[in-house]
Amino acid sequence: MKAVTWQRWISIAVGGAALVLALQPVLAQPVLAQPVLAQPVLAQPVALPPGLPALPGLGEEMQRDPLSGLALSGYDPVAYQAEGRALAGRPDYELNYRGVVWRFATAANREAFRDAPEVYEPAFAGFDPLAVTQGRAVESDPRRFAILGSRLFLFRTEESRSRFVAEAALRASAEANWPEVSRQIAR
Repeated sequence: MKAVTWQRWISIAVGGAALVLALQPVLAQPVLAQPVLAQPVLAQPVALPPGLPALPGLGEEMQRDPLSGLALSGYDPVAYQAEGRALAGRPDYELNYRGVVWRFATAANREAFRDAPEVYEPAFAGFDPLAVTQGRAVESDPRRFAILGSRLFLFRTEESRSRFVAEAALRASAEANWPEVSRQIAR
């Protein structure tokens, strides 16, 4: 045999002997008559690193930005009705409502939302209402909106917005479809 082959055989033999010596105390223990069943290991909740948004909770249905965890991508829900425009909220004025972080442009807007969130929350949890009429939950763009009656509707596209605003029958269809669509939303 070549010298390299002998060296390989010797290293394998030495390694095997070391393994036997290491396992000797374990192998010397008596074998139990009855097998020991391990207790099931329950998954522990994984803590996310600081600064990351929390994972969606059970029953959560409001659309939120998956990267920031913000509702309406950080736009102020009160400003739509109070000022008639989409206004970016500030980190100084945040509120955690139903597990979702909402931002506001002013402290007064934050307090108004805290007092009556149902007045300012977007219809259909912020999903495009035209898609809801088709039985789907489609994310919207918070810069495309309409106030109809006293409700805030957010849309994915300008075409979706124009059609939904023009055809009143679509509102009734969206309302009728929403319970089923909301059950399909991944939570």
